[in-house]
Amino acid sequence: MPTINLLSQSTIDKIAAGEVVERPASVVKELLENAIDAGASAVTVELKEGGISLIRVTDNGCGIEKEQVKKAFLRHATSKITSIEDLTYVESLGFRGEALSSIAAVAQVEVITKTKEDLTGVKYSIAGGMEEDFEEIGAPSGTTFLIHNLFYNTPARKKFLKQPQTEAGYVADLMEHIALSKPEISVKFVNNGQVRFHTSGNGDLKEVIYRIYGKEMADAVIPFEADNEFCHVKGYIGKPEINRSNRNFEIYFMNGRFIKDDIISKAIEEGYRQYVMQHKFPFVVLHIEMQPQEIDVNVHPSKMQIRIHKGNEVYQFLSEAIKERLSRIEMIPRVVLTEEKETQKDPLKTPEPFEVKRIENMVKEEIPVYDISGGRKLEKSDVVQASTQQIPQIKDSLQKVVTSRVFGAETNDKSYKNEGIHANVIKAGEHILVERPAQLNLFEEKILSKDARNEYRIMGQIFDTYWLIAFQDKLLIIDQHAAHEKVKYERLVKELKEKQVSSQMLNPPLILSLTGKETQLLKDCMPHFETMGFEIEEFGSDAYAVRSMPVDLYGHNEKELFTEILDELSENPLKGTPDVILDKLASMACKAAVKGNNSMSTEEMESLIDELLTLDNPYHCPHGRPTIISMSKYEIEKKFKRII
Repeated sequence: MPTINLLSQSTIDKIAAGEVVERPASVVKELLENAIDAGASAVTVELKEGGISLIRVTDNGCGIEKEQVKKAFLRHATSKITSIEDLTYVESLGFRGEALSSIAAVAQVEVITKTKEDLTGVKYSIAGGMEEDFEEIGAPSGTTFLIHNLFYNTPARKKFLKQPQTEAGYVADLMEHIALSKPEISVKFVNNGQVRFHTSGNGDLKEVIYRIYGKEMADAVIPFEADNEFCHVKGYIGKPEINRSNRNFEIYFMNGRFIKDDIISKAIEEGYRQYVMQHKFPFVVLHIEMQPQEIDVNVHPSKMQIRIHKGNEVYQFLSEAIKERLSRIEMIPRVVLTEEKETQKDPLKTPEPFEVKRIENMVKEEIPVYDISGGRKLEKSDVVQASTQQIPQIKDSLQKVVTSRVFGAETNDKSYKNEGIHANVIKAGEHILVERPAQLNLFEEKILSKDARNEYRIMGQIFDTYWLIAFQDKLLIIDQHAAHEKVKYERLVKELKEKQVSSQMLNPPLILSLTGKETQLLKDCMPHFETMGFEIEEFGSDAYAVRSMPVDLYGHNEKELFTEILDELSENPLKGTPDVILDKLASMACKAAVKGNNSMSTEEMESLIDELLTLDNPYHCPHGRPTIISMSKYEIEKKFKRII
């Protein structure tokens, strides 16, 4: 008979640490969230060897009171909540009280902290859960954590860590999310002595997008804002021309917390569904605000997952808002035949980040700071006079320090490597652009409109697939299959919604053998199938007979169609509404659209164009491919060397 043993406190702490501390990024996440909760306006994270040998997290927050420092490292010790009722209204990022205890159980930890009210701070050392040192020292206001030798006492877990550069990549992703979630906080990330990126903390979300993802991505996003009685959303959404092959760039925050949620992801993708090709995903950065009692953040120790009490309402609201916002911009990509030289029209202004104030404070607290242009030590009087602009060269010197750190600007200080204006852009080349398209100006006259229709001149058809149309100083190229597919899709969806679909009897009927889950799905959605022209009845154990279906779908592999609908409903129960069935039916019906390599007369082209102009979104086929692209006269003349 096995003996029941009580585990030691050390073993309990290490087991608990396994839930919270998975890798260096987990440590950085917990410490950064604590820094933000402490009211920091600037945070700096430094790594060595991907954070395995050293993690340093510094903030200028409120600090920890001397008598509270040791208590902070006890399990379930937290300043964020006091009772179970508080979990209903959690507004802080961290609240479980497990982070510091778990980190200290598997690493050598030093914390240096001082509150603004105290004259001196304290340094506390703890390793493997055992206290080592506690002393009073001089320190700036705020808190610095130094995490040495992560998993030094649990080698079995340490060996599962990846290479330092891979671990540093995980931290970099986390730092990007923190910077995007808090544009009002200056975030600095240093890896092995090199500044990866540094945001100004001026509150401009688009500036943070530029700092992290580069100019092209920042130019391809549009502002987005929507709200209703229970939800407010604000941020930027990417134009359909930029897309990814995974969901990693669907970035959204719930009450300031970076999360991953199926409801929100599917709502975003539904909003983009008509504009992005299948298996491609949009770029978005959204801040979602809801009342704390409407969400449950106490789902997982990592706090990455949440539950939304009004999931269906959030899904409908967000998907419709994105769809409506995208419908208000011109969606015709302009094909650029030549590489355009980038010129900087306006000099980039250096923002006033936290470092200026920090340098001033360092001088006032008699911490040595030197004028990088002259090598002279800055005194208190210099800073006071510089702040009143009586000695502008000193103020410029302070600003130059900031410029070199934030923007990589030129400096006489050899310790700063001059890497140019994009020195801190770490993902500038990773996004996808199709043929380097440039979206047409939002304020230009819309090309696909009834007013512009009179100026169209159909020049003809090439390759029996594409139409050439002259319009003002542009050449428009229309894909006839994509255009016809879109028209047929919209027509069928309208008929289905208005219940004007004609049915076709199947002889013999289609017999389907379903699983228990599929049977339940079919029963739940039976009213929707019936209103759309399906006649379905039970046909023995777990089998159903489809005796009629919409006439437009007849002859398009009915069994495959029905199986795909049930699979879609099974994977997306949230979307188990008539819309799923409508979209799937219409998508299958598009197979009947006119294909490429099909000659069409001018009259047929004009008729199809007229019908295309009546649609809300004539720019993309149901699968997200563009129906039309534009080429400017200027680009063509450049190609023929008429313009040099």
